[in-house]
Amino acid sequence: MAGGALKQKLGLLDLTLLGIGSMIGSGWLYAALNSAGYAGPLSGYSWALGAVIVLMIGLVFAELSASIPRAGGFVRYPNFTHGNLVGFVIGISALLAYTSTAGVEVEAVRQYAMYWWPALGHKDGSPTDLGFIMQIALLIFFFLLNYWSVNFFGRINTIVTAIKFIVPIIAIVTFFGYFKSSNMDVPSTHPGGTHGIFESLTGAGIVFAYLGFRQAVDFASEAKNPQRNVPLAIILAMVASFIIYMLLQFAFMGAVPSDLLHKNGWHGLTALFQSPYADLARSLGIAWLINLILIDAVISPAGTGNIYLAGASRVLFAWAKNGHLFKVFGQVDEKSGVPRGALWLSLVLAIGWTLPSQFQVWGGLIAAVTSATVFTYMPGPVSAAVFRARRPDIKRPFKLPAFAIISPLAFIASTLLVYWSGWAVNELLLPVFAIAWIGYALLGKKENGMADEIKRSLWLLVYYVGLYIISALGTFGGTGTLGSISAIVVLVVLSLVVYYWGVSCAYEKPVIPDENDEYQLDFESNMASVHS
Repeated sequence: MAGGALKQKLGLLDLTLLGIGSMIGSGWLYAALNSAGYAGPLSGYSWALGAVIVLMIGLVFAELSASIPRAGGFVRYPNFTHGNLVGFVIGISALLAYTSTAGVEVEAVRQYAMYWWPALGHKDGSPTDLGFIMQIALLIFFFLLNYWSVNFFGRINTIVTAIKFIVPIIAIVTFFGYFKSSNMDVPSTHPGGTHGIFESLTGAGIVFAYLGFRQAVDFASEAKNPQRNVPLAIILAMVASFIIYMLLQFAFMGAVPSDLLHKNGWHGLTALFQSPYADLARSLGIAWLINLILIDAVISPAGTGNIYLAGASRVLFAWAKNGHLFKVFGQVDEKSGVPRGALWLSLVLAIGWTLPSQFQVWGGLIAAVTSATVFTYMPGPVSAAVFRARRPDIKRPFKLPAFAIISPLAFIASTLLVYWSGWAVNELLLPVFAIAWIGYALLGKKENGMADEIKRSLWLLVYYVGLYIISALGTFGGTGTLGSISAIVVLVVLSLVVYYWGVSCAYEKPVIPDENDEYQLDFESNMASVHS
């Protein structure tokens, strides 16, 4: 296993469909209804704002992954620029984000499968013992699809993603045939307005739906011509998904029967419709579409869960390459080109996420998964700015225009997304990351000089503490001491201070280890020599 290397088998189509396949998962089945509940006819602004924010973040990583293609790059780039402490903490956020998503998707599969097999769940949607067995069996099936080879995985995903396109398009065309423009005059009151737009980004699953762009970055080391194909795949996947989701949103809202809408309001529909598109088709008497949607409701999240289990293994592989996991998880099977040790760990962790009671239904973890994922992306703009300033020698096949503006804006946008996810999420996640930072500072590797590690990483701890305080005082589940405008102003100031602080205290000349370097020893010796 140790002698293997990741194999470059995935073309532009494969990478683009990996992104689209991740985005068109369980999100399309729920997000339109949930967004309407928060923002009503303003939901289109939520999808547009979410697309702009995620695209800015994606373009920063497009430059990074085109110039430095690495499996699990989200975890590796901070290690290259700031060292082990930052790399470890970002790895914690990636561990939470990636390993939970596959579990969320299989829960969606099981919940929709209950239409045919009610014994899979209870009335509240939580799984029975049989339901748990079904979820675990599905994760094992994903594991086996990924286990044999990356080429086989790519072909399976291409076929599944092509199928996943068909049903949403049929739903769009059909529901637009029932479109009533008067529905767009009914406002949402929960909370509605600008607050509803912002809250729906994370609470309704909008940003969660877009986060699949990351797959092209995670699989960059397995891509043919990654310098060209990774940036193109990110852009193409984002544009295609935005168009589909925007059409789905307005097709859904326009087709809702007026009597149901006026009786219940947009927010009331979230309790009335358990399976939004299938229930909407039922209310309109379209029997054939109900069954078609229910079939796709199993295929779409299953395909996405398969992708995320593979993506999680690449992140764990990268974390092991950074020296934060056992060596076995940073090895690649020579024959298949798959990091099988990391894939085994991904399977175990994905199963574990489905066990806590509050995470046993779709949506129970959406805001937390979104926030944890954004925390994984957050240092990307900082690392990209460090490479721009201190490694101008690196070849950049894709060079982001207006980088000096877009990069800090992407960092600010990441901060706002975390804030909008709400105090209930942040009061749990931020202490975890702060404790991870402190724990590594006290107990982590001392070979390279922990005092210097702390100096390079203090900006991250200040960021977590500052964001925790602002979230606690803000209007998204906090005390409301800070008004909406005041909170945003303070968050922007915090983001800019931390962004430029993080750039200034990175390694003087970050070293990028070869993809096939022997584990962490060469990397650590390089870091030591750079520092000296």
